[in-house]
Amino acid sequence: MDLTLWLMNRASKLDKQTAWSVVTIILTDDAQIAEVKEQVFGRSEVTDVVALRYAPMPGIEDTTSAEVFVNVERAVSYTRTSWSTSKELALYIAHGCDHLAGQSDNTERERLRMRRRELRWLREAEAVGLIDNLFL
Repeated sequence: MDLTLWLMNRASKLDKQTAWSVVTIILTDDAQIAEVKEQVFGRSEVTDVVALRYAPMPGIEDTTSAEVFVNVERAVSYTRTSWSTSKELALYIAHGCDHLAGQSDNTERERLRMRRRELRWLREAEAVGLIDNLFL
């Protein structure tokens, strides 16, 4: 199973009303993600992930698509001491999936709740071998 599909299955439990048709992961760098953030949110800043959820297409009301822009440059430069770049990228993808499920990190409490959930997902994904060699 693919890591993104596995994470979206977890995230879907938080948002049971949304049927996902397509979730596209776009690997990017600092410059491109800042450009995406500017176009979407009006703020040009470097971040780890931008998750965009699109309304269902007319005539196909029961499906939703999304794009998750993942900043590989940041993952490579920010990898935690005991983490691999693969695990850092997996964290960014998990964070994007969490946002697609409607979760917010606008407050410290929300950020902590999301991070705990994402770290739990990563532990579970690691246990079934979905993170190893994600990034070579």
